[in-house]
Amino acid sequence: MSNASPPPEVRRLLAERRAARDDHDWPRADALRDQLAALGWQVEDGTSRSTARPMLPPSAAAPGSEKLESRLDDPASVAASVQVAAEDDPGDLERLLGGLVAHPPSLAWQLVVVANAPSFDLEPVIAAAGLPVLPEVLSVKARLGWAEARTLGLRRSSGEITVLLDTSLEPVGDFLAPLAAAFDDPTVGVAGPWGVTSGDGRQFAEAPPGKVDAIEGYCLAIRRAALRAVGGFDPRFRFYRNADLDLSFAVRDAGWRAVRTDPLPLARHEHRGYAALPDAERDRLSKRNFYRFLEHWGDRRDLLVHPDD
Repeated sequence: MSNASPPPEVRRLLAERRAARDDHDWPRADALRDQLAALGWQVEDGTSRSTARPMLPPSAAAPGSEKLESRLDDPASVAASVQVAAEDDPGDLERLLGGLVAHPPSLAWQLVVVANAPSFDLEPVIAAAGLPVLPEVLSVKARLGWAEARTLGLRRSSGEITVLLDTSLEPVGDFLAPLAAAFDDPTVGVAGPWGVTSGDGRQFAEAPPGKVDAIEGYCLAIRRAALRAVGGFDPRFRFYRNADLDLSFAVRDAGWRAVRTDPLPLARHEHRGYAALPDAERDRLSKRNFYRFLEHWGDRRDLLVHPDD
């Protein structure tokens, strides 16, 4: 995974903050944390050390953030936005883009590519694809967590719906038109071809087409009004697993339904985010994310479509 190192000034302030914490000088440590935040870096304190990661700029007031400013308050200009992330594995991105070219959506659409500090040169990959629409590329210099990267793309979307598409998928037909049709029902806030339900909010199982508890993030479409209401993903979900549960429940808590569509023309390939990690690390990160989900929704049995008696 490519990950740019914090600049020297950030590293210096982190070192000073560590020293302040070692001396139990909490006012000084808090002041240094605020200085780092003003520079666009969020401190993450661990048991033995502190690190910093780049924050998404809240508005165009942050230097250099004009291209990252949210568009969610603007009216939609296309029927759908399709968002993909470029990180590693350029072949997966090439395959997805090739599918979009071979089977172009019949709706007016936008392509948003989140260049999340990719480990490869993105420009020639996009140029070689021969896309029918000019993509908007959102570039960040340091690798964001899964949730922040997707939220960045979500808030730059211009579509009435925005579709998160994982690069493990390959379009083999026009998937966008039937997916958008799910939103003809004004009560639907989130939809996709893979969904889950649970009787207790702890164990989730694959669900048939229809109303579900949550939509899986491999292909997740969200209505613009619902996205405005929830704002995006909780940034603490730096790993992808269970972030889709959390977002789906947030949308449903805001008053919309989640619906699994009939199967769409999308071929599934190996999911790199899953396969790239050892079993133990993947399980650790997944459990940590599930605890975050339970922290938000563990007592909300009223949101379950089919709760156990």
